[in-house]
Amino acid sequence: MSDRIEYGNLMHAAMRGLIRTVLSDVAADGLPGDHHFFITFDTTHPEAQMADWLRQRYPTEITVVLQHWYDHLSVDEDGFSVTLNFGDSPEPLYIPFDAIRTFVDPSVEFGLRFETQDSDEDEDEDDDGPEQPSPAPHDGTAGPGEAQVVSLDKFRK
Repeated sequence: MSDRIEYGNLMHAAMRGLIRTVLSDVAADGLPGDHHFFITFDTTHPEAQMADWLRQRYPTEITVVLQHWYDHLSVDEDGFSVTLNFGDSPEPLYIPFDAIRTFVDPSVEFGLRFETQDSDEDEDEDDDGPEQPSPAPHDGTAGPGEAQVVSLDKFRK
């Protein structure tokens, strides 16, 4: 047993559970109203599955959109699979929940951002304070190869 409570890890698990619930509901009933999702994930995650040409084009991360056209959305305990259209080419993806870096529903100004959790050893050596988010593109969308970074402070009232 650890000598401290790992609040960061517990929060990430809860946030991933929220994403799992939302995507399970969408898989069962479709997207309600104007809801849609921007999901940025780590393409280097060992369990992420995507076409080789996509992985070559996006070697570290990619932002995908679930909105007008998606097919075969299926959610399991560890992640979800979906077929998305990339330049008139339907491509199946498997995205582990642990690979997700951001999850945003701009229709209701909701967003989650997952910070990288370093090991205790790394924290002791390089504790320069919290990681600062990089600026998001001004138009609110991510360009090719860019991720939209969302800070939760943006949504606090």
